[in-house]
Amino acid sequence: MRNGPYPYYDIAEVATLRDLIEYGRENGADNTILYTGRQNDEPMTFIQAAENIRAVGTYLQELGFQGSHIALLGENSTEWCLSYFSITNSGNVAVPLDKELSAEDLAELIEHCGCEAIFYSGKYREQIAYFQSLGGSFPEMRYFPLTDYSEYLAMGRKLLESGSTLFDRAPVDPDTIACIVYTSGTSGKSKGVMLSHGNLASDVVATCKCVTARNTQIFLPMNHTFSWASAMFAAFLYSVDAHISGNMKRIVKDLNRNKPQNISAVPLMVEMLYNGIWNNARKQGREQKLKNMLTLSHMLMGLGIDARKRLFKQIHESFGGRLETIICGGAALDDKLQRGLYDLGINVINGYGITECSPVVAVNRNHDFRFGSVGKPLPCNKVKIHDPDENGIGEIYVSGSNVMKGYYKDPEATAEAFDGEWFKTGDYGRMDKDGFLYITGRKKNLIILANGKNVSPEELEQKLGRIEYVKEVAVYEEDKDITAEFYLDEEQFPDARERLDADVKAFNCKMPASKNVKKIKIRDIPFEKTTTMKIKRYLLTKSAANK
Repeated sequence: MRNGPYPYYDIAEVATLRDLIEYGRENGADNTILYTGRQNDEPMTFIQAAENIRAVGTYLQELGFQGSHIALLGENSTEWCLSYFSITNSGNVAVPLDKELSAEDLAELIEHCGCEAIFYSGKYREQIAYFQSLGGSFPEMRYFPLTDYSEYLAMGRKLLESGSTLFDRAPVDPDTIACIVYTSGTSGKSKGVMLSHGNLASDVVATCKCVTARNTQIFLPMNHTFSWASAMFAAFLYSVDAHISGNMKRIVKDLNRNKPQNISAVPLMVEMLYNGIWNNARKQGREQKLKNMLTLSHMLMGLGIDARKRLFKQIHESFGGRLETIICGGAALDDKLQRGLYDLGINVINGYGITECSPVVAVNRNHDFRFGSVGKPLPCNKVKIHDPDENGIGEIYVSGSNVMKGYYKDPEATAEAFDGEWFKTGDYGRMDKDGFLYITGRKKNLIILANGKNVSPEELEQKLGRIEYVKEVAVYEEDKDITAEFYLDEEQFPDARERLDADVKAFNCKMPASKNVKKIKIRDIPFEKTTTMKIKRYLLTKSAANK
């Protein structure tokens, strides 16, 4: 299998999300798009999707929504996707909300953004009732339950049949703001990132030039921008079948139903798949056999013979039989998972992004990748390492057509985020001589020791997470000591608590003294996380500060 530089894939240039939908309609035609597989949910073609988007967008225009901020609250669904495109392509601004937030937090974001309407799914009626009970602008908001989507569609179709051209005349160009996305809040405070049609279009075009997919399935929350670039938007450029999954617990069932060749997922899902393979092997008494097959596969690969699909056919069949690639983003990925699945014949393409960059900044390619890296910068942006140390590590700066317009109603934060043309990501990393980017951690998470040394908690977490019974780990500073807090797999490993102290001591022996873990904590429940499965670190540091 080759692994090295090669030309970008030939992908159409689109300037707006409206261009994107039109391209999908012309080239995807009768292929299936945005199919969930729910009961009574019929597959939809690209042509039908484009017509539905135009109809509901026309309905919104007829109701007087022009340049309005319209929120979206719901689980992954066809209606969510189509509503998003109807809002953005009718000259309005979509405000995708994190469905995991409390009603109070959601209300704060809606009020901050000045939303005039909200599309919502039936699961969030209580939150809607809470909004309606509030004063201010909430009683005047328009509420659109997604369960009534067929009614909006029917109204829009009638308007189009009567000759309405409202949708076609809506002002949509590359500089038009398409959406305001609130950051996930791992640090405690969300900011509204303003992304234009041009930002989003340039990012998905550049992403598709680097990574190719024959069909795809979305396993990420749709309010997250990574799911857009890697699947929801990309499907229209690829013009191939696309499926939606609404629940991580159904991952294996969905894979077997849709038999995708490519999926988009967060690292936690990659870990679930990988651990599931080995847990099943142990339960079936086949763990040693699987190890022996891996040894044989490595020997054959060394001779230029790739027999992975045949050797691990049973594993591939458990995932639908056609899975080739997992496009992974949203959080840090342990390269143990990347290597482990590659050895079994599934290529995990890791990338790096940030909401403010629409979101993808760099990505490994199908046949040009490095384990442990997040790939090379996209052709739509430039990346540089600012003020690198002796190891070449510094803050990652990005400049390009995918970089946001700014933070909504926050000019001070916007000014602080830029150094001239360069957006300051707040992430630390390095680039190797071949242009591959490696992430070492978040600037705000750095542990600064008394001797002035900087320690990246993410580096320690990745290594400590390789202890076989560690399910989750977070490293932070408490009372000037490096502290590691663990959530253990005590079901599979009943002696995990007894083993932990010795294993951390063994870890410390392999690390420089400045990176030694001084305190160990064990928790009984998983860490609280964002919807992209990042641990909410501010809760840990806040807890430590209050002691």
